[in-house]
Amino acid sequence: MIFPKIRVLHSHGRQAIPDLDAVELTSEFRGRPELTLTDDLAPVEQAAAVCPTGALTTQPFALDLGRCVFCGECARRAPRNIRFTNDYRIGSPTREGLVVRPGQQRVEFDPAAVRPEVRRCFGKALQLREVSAGGDASVEMELGATGNVNFDFGRYGVGFTASPRHADGVVVSGPVTANMAEALEICYEAVAEPKIVVACGTDACSGGLFAGSRALDRTFFERHAVDLWLPGAPTHPMIFIDGIRTLLGHKRRE
Repeated sequence: MIFPKIRVLHSHGRQAIPDLDAVELTSEFRGRPELTLTDDLAPVEQAAAVCPTGALTTQPFALDLGRCVFCGECARRAPRNIRFTNDYRIGSPTREGLVVRPGQQRVEFDPAAVRPEVRRCFGKALQLREVSAGGDASVEMELGATGNVNFDFGRYGVGFTASPRHADGVVVSGPVTANMAEALEICYEAVAEPKIVVACGTDACSGGLFAGSRALDRTFFERHAVDLWLPGAPTHPMIFIDGIRTLLGHKRRE
C-alpha cells in the first residue's frame, strides 16, 4: 500500500534547505579571514614561520586562500591580527582574488573577469565532470554532498555527470599528480566547446601541502584558463554552491 509510505515520508519533514542563498554556517567554521594591521606584527611573523604552505606573508601582510589549509594556527598565534569568520563566500574568478589583505571585508568577485559565454550558455543549466587529480577524496566527498537531500543543488540546474561528453566543464580537485596529468587533459579535450574549468580545493588552486613536489605536473593550469577558483581544505559544499551561482550570474556578492 502506498499510504504507509506517504506517512513515513511526511514524518521525515522537509530536509532540503529552503534558500541556499540565506545559509549561515556555524561560527566554528573557518571561512574568510579578517586581517587587522597593528604596530606590532611579531606574532604574525611567528605565525608565518610555521604556516605549512607559506600562505601567510608579512611583507606585505596578506593571506593567500589559494594556499591556505585553514588549520587556524595563524589565528591562534596572532589573534589580534587574524580572525577567521564563517563567511563561505570566498570563491573568485581570478587567482589573485584569493589573496586577502588587511581591512578587506569580503572576497571580491569581479563580474568583468567572467567570460560572456559562461553565463550565456550555462546560466540555466550546467553539468560538470569532476576529476580527482591525485586528491585525497575529501573535496570529492564535499562535492558529492552538494547534490544530497540537504543542499539539493540540482534544483538550480547544476549537477555532475560521469561522461565528459555530456559535461559543460571540468572540476579539478587534487594537486594534479604526474600520473593524472594525461587523464585530466584527455577529459578536458573530451568536453565540447564552450566549456568551463573550476579549480576546487587548496590542492587544486596551488598544490597545497604538495606544492613543489616532483610527483606533480601542474602544467594543465598553464595551458588552460580557470574560470573559478574555490579554496578550502576541503571545500565546503556552500563554497562550491555560492561560487558556481555567482559565476553563472544567479546572485551577486554584495
